[in-house]
Amino acid sequence: MVRHADDTLRPRLRLNLRTIAGYLLALVIIIAVWALLAWIISSPALPLPWEAIEQFFITLPQMLPHILISLWRVIAAMLLGTALGLPLGLFIGRSARADRLAAPLLYILYPIPKVVFLPVLMVLMGLGNAPKIVLIATVVFFQMLVTARGAAHAIAPESITSVRSLGATPIQIAQHVIVPSALPDIFTALRICIGTAIAVLFLAESIAGSTGIGYYIMNAWSRLDYVAMFAGIIAMGAMGVGLYEILNIIEHRAVRWKKQQ
Repeated sequence: MVRHADDTLRPRLRLNLRTIAGYLLALVIIIAVWALLAWIISSPALPLPWEAIEQFFITLPQMLPHILISLWRVIAAMLLGTALGLPLGLFIGRSARADRLAAPLLYILYPIPKVVFLPVLMVLMGLGNAPKIVLIATVVFFQMLVTARGAAHAIAPESITSVRSLGATPIQIAQHVIVPSALPDIFTALRICIGTAIAVLFLAESIAGSTGIGYYIMNAWSRLDYVAMFAGIIAMGAMGVGLYEILNIIEHRAVRWKKQQ
């Protein structure tokens, strides 16, 4: 029994070590390129990487409230946008009638940059969390809607027919065929959404409000404190990496049948 447990843990340990090694190599490359550019440009606007890293650790207690607020906004928006866009996209993808009605709306609304609605949301909801969360959730909603629609539409009809012939109900078909088949595409969309959500968050926080890591970065920029500005950028990047790795863990547990690279 012990030997079997050890055999199960070894591949996971190798995967974790490989991930850590990959991140360390990436950091070395980023720092080297950053240092080279800082040396070539020789401007206070681009400080040396170790100066920004040192400032990051010095000001981390000061930045932490801003990081937590930004993290809350992104997670709340991701959950809201996914909860609304995912089931609707799966439904549209499996219903020809709904797809005929929804497709023209998607073709018109999806390409519109959602950030243009930030001023409207600020007027309607003020400068607090609500307009930022709604804006990011709208971006995630359309991304998940389009992805889930395409994933559901691509499911082979034979897969549905074979399960239906065994007496499966529509709910059972959705649970055992449609959702599992769409999960890989859904997680890919969620990865894209994380990067987009953080980019939109930065824009929203830099324009409206006085909290969040985006506000912290722009405040440092307005004071010409470029080292603090890059420390904030490091914090925002670390937040994105953390969310990305959490999503990897969830995917590993939710899509066990998928071959992990």
